[in-house]
Amino acid sequence: MKVSKMTKSLLLGLALLLATSAFASNKGSLQLNEAVNVSGKQLAAGDYTVKWDGAGPNVQASIMKGRNVVATVPAHLVDLDRAPGSDAAVTTNNADGSRSLTQIRFSGKKAALAIGEEAAKAESSEASK
Repeated sequence: MKVSKMTKSLLLGLALLLATSAFASNKGSLQLNEAVNVSGKQLAAGDYTVKWDGAGPNVQASIMKGRNVVATVPAHLVDLDRAPGSDAAVTTNNADGSRSLTQIRFSGKKAALAIGEEAAKAESSEASK
């Protein structure tokens, strides 16, 4: 009876540990040195946290400032040849002089989040494979 209870407790603890580590891998940091547009919203320069939901290449990304979600955008997970040594925000210049966030790369991860037009390009290139 004791062994059975201890085994159940061990299995429950292991499942909780695995679930926690799985959720931890779906977030990262984002530092913006200048204001950027993200799906029609302007984000000021500063530090943000990015969390995404979904297991496949198409995910929903939430950009958070502290505990507040400031933008939620569809994104596409893209594979990188190698993991970057630091977090990076990839931006593009718009015709009006503003900048848009197109990709978020995370230190030590071989996947990045493509956003906006970049996500659409990634989806279409995967569909043609």
